[in-house]
Amino acid sequence: MCQYSAEDGSMTDWHTIHLGHLALSGAALLTIEATGVTPEGRISYGDTGLWSDANEEAMARVLASVRRWSDMPIAIQLGHAGRKASTDKPWFGGKQIAPDHEHGWQTEAPSALPFEAGENPPMALDGAGLDRIRQAFADAAVRAGRLGLAAVQLHGAHGYLLHQFLSPLSNQRNDEYGGSLENRMRFPLEVFDAVRAAFPADRPVTMRVSATDWVEGGWDIEQTIEFARALEARGCAAIHVSSGGLDPRQTIPVGPSYQVPLARAVKQVVNMPVVAVGLITDYEQAEAIVGTGDADMVALARGVLYDPRWPWHAAAHLGAKVQAPPQYHRAAPRGRRDLFDLGE
Repeated sequence: MCQYSAEDGSMTDWHTIHLGHLALSGAALLTIEATGVTPEGRISYGDTGLWSDANEEAMARVLASVRRWSDMPIAIQLGHAGRKASTDKPWFGGKQIAPDHEHGWQTEAPSALPFEAGENPPMALDGAGLDRIRQAFADAAVRAGRLGLAAVQLHGAHGYLLHQFLSPLSNQRNDEYGGSLENRMRFPLEVFDAVRAAFPADRPVTMRVSATDWVEGGWDIEQTIEFARALEARGCAAIHVSSGGLDPRQTIPVGPSYQVPLARAVKQVVNMPVVAVGLITDYEQAEAIVGTGDADMVALARGVLYDPRWPWHAAAHLGAKVQAPPQYHRAAPRGRRDLFDLGE
């Protein structure tokens, strides 16, 4: 989850606190928030970035502190917000900031179509722009490799740039990157290939997708399945299935596990692991998603911000063990004194 607490893309002490306590949660993997591969690719001026030496050095300091107390694998989500960039922080309203205002800049996208009516329209990317962004993703992956991060996840969901190329609602190009499904998938797949080539071969690269725009005529589960097959053929290590975020007209049937059927549909046609997400808050609910084969893993975002010890509670409820720092071992609840894995 974005923290909107970076300075010029560089992590601050807030990230040490935030990632530090999540790294003690007992989860299997901690993923750093959506991190811009260019300054213009940030959702807001408070987003983390990985385009400069200063960004990399700040992240290295945070990671060194966190790793001193936790051996949890840490991944990073790399992204570019496209037309949804240049916004204010959520607690200041989250609206788009115009290019001529402080903290604002000119956005860029597949086509010159704003996200919402009345917003400053993005600049349609030309060939040089596509080359620049593709290379920026690869360069950020090199930095992620140097930082010793365990995995890279590409953010191809929630209406950000890679999703904008995929959806016919936001991509109305008439060149080789627009029109047919094959053409609309071309740039996201080129970015995946560039990142896969740049990141160490023994570490995974995964993709997060929105399986549907929830808008008629938009990106849908059938197209997602074709995209998932293409990703798997290129060596994608896992696919994280979310939905929505591309168009304000979306009508989403929100409820517990509302996106799980989308993950199930993808899992039925690929061999790579599938991650489910979306209003997964209950321990039995999460266990059922994995136990019935709807997905291989579940991801928690808002739920773990609310309860950073969710994995502890899930393990206690389900009769499992969980890793925790020795400083906290005496916190095991009555009746589950064996909760913490002591590594004996």
